[in-house]
Amino acid sequence: MNTGSFIVAVGRGWPQTFRRPVLPSMVQCCLQSTQPVPAARLPYRVKVSAGKRYAWCACGHSKKQPFCDGAHKSKAPSISPLRFTPEKDKTVMLCACKQTKNGPYCDGSHLRVIYQDVVKAIKGVFK
Repeated sequence: MNTGSFIVAVGRGWPQTFRRPVLPSMVQCCLQSTQPVPAARLPYRVKVSAGKRYAWCACGHSKKQPFCDGAHKSKAPSISPLRFTPEKDKTVMLCACKQTKNGPYCDGSHLRVIYQDVVKAIKGVFK
């Protein structure tokens, strides 16, 4: 048995053991995101080939960032990948924060995301 699955509480001299609650699979499947999650704070620099079709992950759940691996089907079914075909071979910056208005390309939105993270961290210091 996994030692991390038990919590031991000692009260009034008697040890008590509690199991961590496990969500049934029916409940877990309903925990889906409707908003994209940032995969990273900075964009991905990627070489793309002319005429090749790509699927950019728009939800942020893919393990093959910045491209889609189908994770949105279970974790964010309302967010579909953005498919694109470059016209020529080039190196592009693909958005990783998933906040771009020019998907799949980075438009600098990650700077706002980084700024919000810094503000949140500073507010946490002064609480």
